[in-house]
Amino acid sequence: MGNPFAGEVTILLDGVPHLAKLTLGALAELEVTLESGSLVDLISRFEAQHVTTRDVLALVVAGLRGGGWQGTAADLLQVEIGGGPLGAAQCAAQLLTRAFSAAGPR
Repeated sequence: MGNPFAGEVTILLDGVPHLAKLTLGALAELEVTLESGSLVDLISRFEAQHVTTRDVLALVVAGLRGGGWQGTAADLLQVEIGGGPLGAAQCAAQLLTRAFSAAGPR
């Protein structure tokens, strides 16, 4: 299970737990993937509940890669993410919150 104090989130892929974390390298990859806007824009979309499935997928991939996973977004099209689309969105939100929160886990 991921350590929330270290910014980690556990994501299930086909029932197998994977560690996810938004490291600096993962955040840099995420910015490239977003193609437009910034991480602040992405956070604003989550806060306003205007997040897209593309945002969620990009965050989940970045987090998984920050946790050591070697896959790509295309690989996630072939697996069941624990909790389905809502579970993926919750994991994405947790990743953002934990990466940019100085107050500890949420």
